[in-house]
Amino acid sequence: MELSEADPKGLVRESYAIEGITAPECRSIFLDWALSIGPATDPAEAARALLAHYGMNRMDHPMSTVLTQGMAPRATPARRGGRMGRLADGR
Repeated sequence: MELSEADPKGLVRESYAIEGITAPECRSIFLDWALSIGPATDPAEAARALLAHYGMNRMDHPMSTVLTQGMAPRATPARRGGRMGRLADGR
């Protein structure tokens, strides 16, 4: 995967260049990044490519941690609730 495809706005690249960036700031950048990648781009694959390019020698950087967490498989949400509109008294 090309870096331009994985990071179309250069957000991840810039995060690694910011001196003293914090984990919450990296999470915010990650969210903006995730919203900016194309629908055909696999986010986990893109995060893997970015981590390999920018973070391999900087695993202590907060963005490396965020990218690693972003590659984890998403949990499938369990179905919640039951019938809508039914009150506790059975009406």
